[in-house]
Amino acid sequence: MHVADAPPHLRILRLLRDEGPVSRAELGDRLELTRPRLLAEVERLVAAGLIAEAGMAASRGGRRSTLVELHPRLRFAAIDLGASSIDIEVTNGRLEPVATYREVSDIRSGPRVILHRVNDLLAKARTDGAFDRLDAVGIGVPGPVSFRDGVPVSPPIMPGWDRYPVREFLAREHGCPAVVDNDVNIMAIGERHGGVAHSVDDFLFVKIGTGIGCGIHLSGTVYRGVDGCAGDIGHIQVDANGPVCSCGNTGCLEALFSGAALARDALAVARSGESPALAERLAGYQAAARRAAESEGLSADDEALEERVTITARDVADGAAEGDVTCIRLIREGGRRVGGVLATLVSFSNPSMIVIGGGLAQLGHVLLAEIRSVVYRRSLPLATGNLPVVLSELGSRAGVTGAAVLASDTAFEQAS
Repeated sequence: MHVADAPPHLRILRLLRDEGPVSRAELGDRLELTRPRLLAEVERLVAAGLIAEAGMAASRGGRRSTLVELHPRLRFAAIDLGASSIDIEVTNGRLEPVATYREVSDIRSGPRVILHRVNDLLAKARTDGAFDRLDAVGIGVPGPVSFRDGVPVSPPIMPGWDRYPVREFLAREHGCPAVVDNDVNIMAIGERHGGVAHSVDDFLFVKIGTGIGCGIHLSGTVYRGVDGCAGDIGHIQVDANGPVCSCGNTGCLEALFSGAALARDALAVARSGESPALAERLAGYQAAARRAAESEGLSADDEALEERVTITARDVADGAAEGDVTCIRLIREGGRRVGGVLATLVSFSNPSMIVIGGGLAQLGHVLLAEIRSVVYRRSLPLATGNLPVVLSELGSRAGVTGAAVLASDTAFEQAS
């Protein structure tokens, strides 16, 4: 729903969420509501426990108006599930975090294991005094989602999650509304709310992590497509002869450049010695693994070590910073592939900004420069003359920020 088309109560609540306490008089001016209509809406929201009085406003030359704010009791749970992590924030009505939890997990453990762990962490937050009750829960998952139904749909890296009733489960467990979206969409929403795209209505948010996806923000809102899978650019084919992807097709962007693909390629050049920096790191990791195995009385043979040791994107980033030409080449090759896909999207949708986020954003300006170069070279000048391509400002908090925005909107919409 576009902001201008939203009902008055929703516009009031969003304004107080985004800007803090506002006087009744200013609310009327900002939202262009008649005084009787405004007072009726405010009193209804006060009675519903959503807003509260917050003292007197500064004088505007006559009788002083009363400030109103979102009720200090309001609490939202924001959850960002990654392929290998759980991030949770409990926020107040202004979406300021009052409790934060992050831990390593494996999305392949299945919905029962992961969601029960989410419940355990929220129970801990409640015990720690972060909330008495939740007003809404927002969650992002790393796969396609039917936004209408609140369920993941055939997610390639989430075995066991297909059609699992995530929204229903969370709403039942916590006695409040819940909303489920794709992780890239919630990152785009978060970046629009509090990041580098704060004043931009039309932009692309590209997450480059374990997978690759694109949040499409058009005319001030996320575009999800008819069935909720818009922006799944990781499965656009870029090389017909490329490796098999997790989706079953060959040569997808994600199969050629993502967290898993980069780790695979980095390990290969470390083992071959093509990258001295990565070879040195691999030898160090193997030595550490050997010592750990011996101390635990486990096998320390080379074959067992090879299965336990890997190279990460962080290693590649560090190697590139040290001037290792192979690390720089790996990053640039990935940037060229991503840039080629984005150039097509720029020609198609003509966005005002492209934001790069996700775990591989840590590859920094080598990656960013390559993406920019390809996008600017392969797109029409009219589409790129005023097109910034930038790194996410929120970083790892983009997802939980967007989940909190979705949760609050869901709670506010149901206050009608």
